[in-house]
Amino acid sequence: MKHVRVHLVTVLACAPAVMIVGGAAADLFGPEPYIGLPFLAAAPLVATLVLRWRTSMVIVAVAGVVAVAVDLYLRRTASALLVDLAIVILVSVIGLWGKWLTDRQARHLAVTRDIAEAAQRAVLPDPPTRLGSLQIAARYEAAQAEARVGGDLYAIRDTEFGIRAIIGDVRGKGLQAVSTVCLVVGAFRHEAGQAATLAELADRLNDAITREKDPGNLDHAESFVTALLVEIRPGATEASLLSRGHTAPYLLNDGHVAMVEPKTPGLPLGMDLPTVDGTTRPDTVDLPLDATLLLVTDGITEARDRNGTFYDPRVALAHIRPSTPRELVDALTRSVTYWTGGRRQDDIAVLALKPAPRTPELLGRG
Repeated sequence: MKHVRVHLVTVLACAPAVMIVGGAAADLFGPEPYIGLPFLAAAPLVATLVLRWRTSMVIVAVAGVVAVAVDLYLRRTASALLVDLAIVILVSVIGLWGKWLTDRQARHLAVTRDIAEAAQRAVLPDPPTRLGSLQIAARYEAAQAEARVGGDLYAIRDTEFGIRAIIGDVRGKGLQAVSTVCLVVGAFRHEAGQAATLAELADRLNDAITREKDPGNLDHAESFVTALLVEIRPGATEASLLSRGHTAPYLLNDGHVAMVEPKTPGLPLGMDLPTVDGTTRPDTVDLPLDATLLLVTDGITEARDRNGTFYDPRVALAHIRPSTPRELVDALTRSVTYWTGGRRQDDIAVLALKPAPRTPELLGRG
């Protein structure tokens, strides 16, 4: 496929020159006069679509010179020569003007994407590959290729209560979703080291979202965030999970894949409705040394192929034998991209946590 694209680009780059030569030959040897003029006039227009600015200017000049040369060779009248040259120049100006507009828009888009990428890195920086006794890997990809930020989020912190992590999905898209992502991530980074329990941490995040709601903005007032909170205490071989309406995580251990469904799921953050028993209790899952806890957003579980069939992460994960969380995250995102044919319907966020043996340096510090 790559070689086909290279050949196609080469053919398109040669098209303006071929059109000039073909137009001149048709004018000189064709059965009707001016039969080659449309090719001469169109060559600069094609050049502005497939070539760079300076090369396009060269094609414009060559097309004009060839048009004049052909008219002089055929001894056409001065008025005919001027009309032919005017046609070539007019089409060239239109093409160059269009190229200037598209190039300017491309520059503006590039600047916007760079700003968006910087914003994403500030809000969702890549986590360290290792934090305490955990190996870590994360990936965020927006649904649209032009976008670099969206409504999915993740964060991780090492606190006195253990390593705490969050993965979430904001209702809605656009700037409103991005602002909510900033709010939740900022609140988590502050509160993760303050709240004594995951339930208290969830309540604090819920309060932060509720306080920032604008009653006058219906979309803002009805916004909420599904979230999954994780806590892994130092030296523990288990993880505490608290779900607030979020997609269940997966536990990979010795070739087996299990979906860890919450026993007492809570409502998403930001919904001013009480739970049934007034609280949401965290679940506990064993996390032995070789196991990996995989947190995902619904951009993974609700990905569909061209026939509308949903992607099943368990099928793909059963055939993945990664040695590190980074390999797992990369393999999963490649699998989802292949399943959807590159036509992703939603943002995706993935966070993989794997216990790792403590190095001698860390043991010495302890």
